[in-house]
Amino acid sequence: MRALVTGGNRGIGYAIAEGLNARGVEVIIGARDADAGAGAAQALGCASVHLDLEAPETLAPAIAAAGDIDILINNAGLLIEDSMVVHPDGLRRSMQVMCHAPFDLILLCLPHMRAAGQGRIINLSSGWGAFDEGLEGPGGYGVAKAALNALSHALPRDLPPGVSINAMCPGWVHTRMGGQAAPRTPAEGADTAIWLALDAPASTTGQFFRDREVIAW
Repeated sequence: MRALVTGGNRGIGYAIAEGLNARGVEVIIGARDADAGAGAAQALGCASVHLDLEAPETLAPAIAAAGDIDILINNAGLLIEDSMVVHPDGLRRSMQVMCHAPFDLILLCLPHMRAAGQGRIINLSSGWGAFDEGLEGPGGYGVAKAALNALSHALPRDLPPGVSINAMCPGWVHTRMGGQAAPRTPAEGADTAIWLALDAPASTTGQFFRDREVIAW
């Protein structure tokens, strides 16, 4: 079983890669910084590919280099705090990294998943992308995560049999993005993603989770 973790060179992505690797999954780290990805992969004893979600031309070569992907973890994110009105490019970049590129990666991974009759797609989202929690967060972050949530909720109707997709919120995690005041460790933030990838019922799809429990969109 092979998994691709985008943004797996640090933070929650690294913790997900580490957890999957410990469970015997063949892990591929996708990283915008090829050297950082290679260093993280070396530390874990896995492989890495250069994958820049803001450079769509890198996506297909990365999947070709990674090989057949059974588990896709769309983890990489971007937090731009500027006003969407004053700096609209921040929203466009956020949408590219956290919605458009994940969808393109799903499309690239689907041929193998369809042929295998199984596959799991996990999208790292946030409570800031939940209408139920007020769609908060700075700049375009919450809007892009809301779009990712919508994709996770709607796409099951178009996926082949045996392929699931779910979104999850890791909570406020102590990472470079989350900041030093965050109360959760990367391992705690990664737990639900690993559970969805390996242990959740195969029929679980189109839902939003936090701490292995379904939450509202």
